[in-house]
Amino acid sequence: MRRSGRSAEPCRPRTRVVGRPGRRGSGADARARITRVETDGVPAEPPVHENLERNPPVSTEAKNGLQALLTPEESVVVLIDHQPFQFTNLNSHEPSMVVNNVVGLAKAAKVFDVPTVLTTVLEERGGFLLQALQDVFPEQKPIDRTFINTWQDERVVDAVKATGRKKLVIAGLWTEICVAMPAIQAAGEGFEVFVVTDASGGISAEAHDMAVRRMVQAGVVPITWLAVAGEWQRDWAREETVQGMIEVQTQHAGATGVAFAWETQLLASRSRGGV
Repeated sequence: MRRSGRSAEPCRPRTRVVGRPGRRGSGADARARITRVETDGVPAEPPVHENLERNPPVSTEAKNGLQALLTPEESVVVLIDHQPFQFTNLNSHEPSMVVNNVVGLAKAAKVFDVPTVLTTVLEERGGFLLQALQDVFPEQKPIDRTFINTWQDERVVDAVKATGRKKLVIAGLWTEICVAMPAIQAAGEGFEVFVVTDASGGISAEAHDMAVRRMVQAGVVPITWLAVAGEWQRDWAREETVQGMIEVQTQHAGATGVAFAWETQLLASRSRGGV
């Protein structure tokens, strides 16, 4: 007896390959034609390569737009190993420039009330934290580590997590080791990481540059110290921090500070002259 209708195969769903027109062949041409498989008229999940294009495996935090900028309320700073031993083999930057920049960054963090964690590695052998940096936070004892990777020291991680903030601003010596390691790890653990490249440095220009490139591939954002301060200020109508910001720029922003002092002088002269 001839059976009519559809064959009863309850365990075998009907499938239909849906694709783009293309030539017959193998490799990339063949893969390009097959975009998905429909089962009983219901589109299946897209293949892996399409999922990756639509939902790349990176942080869900904003990479552009207003939300990508730093705010004082969301930021926490970690300053790593600005110590004499590290400075002796700092060759990517002029050491005095790194000193100026990291102290400027620390002072800006204090102006905007951004929590700042100081840490050193083997301070009895590598030397105490840079005195100018310690002077910004005289009440704070730096966390002295044995770990090269700061993010493996639970005391540092706990101090950062205790702030409840997710925008992690890091600067340190050397970029390729003591900055790159924690930056890459923290970026993989849900933090938006910003590395202040001009308040950090490596044993060579190449070492510093390669470290920055590697961190960028891991989702870390490179930034400079004055850019950090600028994003924190954001609006000159934020009057409660303007004076502190001006003082930091006057002391550490080079020609910007000189120009501001000159402008102040000119304004004062006009005022005395009744202009």
